[in-house]
Amino acid sequence: MSPVEQETDSLSSLEQRIQQAVQLVERLRSEKEAALEQATESKAEAARLAEEVRVLQAERKQVRQRIEKLLGQIDQLSVG
Repeated sequence: MSPVEQETDSLSSLEQRIQQAVQLVERLRSEKEAALEQATESKAEAARLAEEVRVLQAERKQVRQRIEKLLGQIDQLSVG
């Protein structure tokens, strides 16, 4: 193989490797963007669920208070 052919092969090989690197970078950027979007959605979902838990805990507290009040009224009936 002549030196010119070797340089052409080396240049072709380098060009191919650069193209592969560019494709890899594009794929990784796309994956990063998708991961960031998913993380944002997950944070929003976590915030929504945390709020839902807070509301349910408040409702449970109210129900417990009402039940305790009713039990107190029943106790007064049995004492009287």
